[in-house]
Amino acid sequence: MISNYHTHSRYCDGRGELREYVEYALAHGFQALGFSGHAPVPFPNNFSIKDDNYLNYCNEVRALKAEYADRIDIRLGLEIDYIPGLLEDFTPLVEQGGLEYTIGSVHLIPHPDDTETLRLLNATAKGDERQQIPYHLWFIDGPRQETYDNGLHHIFHDDIRAGVRAYFHQQNAMIERNHPTIVGHFDKIVMHNKNRYFQYDEPWFRDLLYETVQLIHESGCIAEVNTRGLYKGRHTDYYPARETLKHMNSLGIPVLVGTDAHEPANLDQFEGVFDFLKEIDYRNVVSKLSC
Repeated sequence: MISNYHTHSRYCDGRGELREYVEYALAHGFQALGFSGHAPVPFPNNFSIKDDNYLNYCNEVRALKAEYADRIDIRLGLEIDYIPGLLEDFTPLVEQGGLEYTIGSVHLIPHPDDTETLRLLNATAKGDERQQIPYHLWFIDGPRQETYDNGLHHIFHDDIRAGVRAYFHQQNAMIERNHPTIVGHFDKIVMHNKNRYFQYDEPWFRDLLYETVQLIHESGCIAEVNTRGLYKGRHTDYYPARETLKHMNSLGIPVLVGTDAHEPANLDQFEGVFDFLKEIDYRNVVSKLSC
């Protein structure tokens, strides 16, 4: 069965109308498609669904779901950033939108010991000092490596271990508090690292990574296998990496492949992932959400 539940359209930082995604999926033999726009966040940005457009997004997905019900299984979802002090509880967005699933992700990281940063974050959540936010969050994603480097320098004072530890601890807090349907690209912290600050097989990194893997196992969440780093040429492996997937297989963790599509043509850029999962005899590959 061909499916994809990690997609971004013109409602957030993707390109293309929702209907274009549906038509592409149908033309390429998909049986299921999920929409997971970036959730609204309480500060100005150019990547998330705007607050006043959130219900329009949800209603359009529902309309397409009804229109195409006899041809493809469409699901309404959201990729929600867990950001301490700003967006910690997914429930209001789930209830307001009537979501069928969530992808929980971490892209923006405050320093957990910086009380001034957390004060500003809490103030911003109440509507004040909005312009401060970009300067107090380490953005580990996006196309620019220098953004990653500058954030590491200014927020974590070039202490890569402290930054990576905060990243994984934030993932863990998100899982424990919200139990998202899917945990998104949970080792994406490596993308802009490019083996400069640390190696993937260093014991301290592996310990933090496997702590999160164990928590995913205990939570019953589905782990995403994300291919976007490969087809965009920003990484040399999947998220999570092949070696991590082998460890996850030993625990029986369910995985769901997603391409993190930002345009319709990305929907089937699976980059050989199903062949790899078959090669390692991965035991619990999810192809359709039952929500």
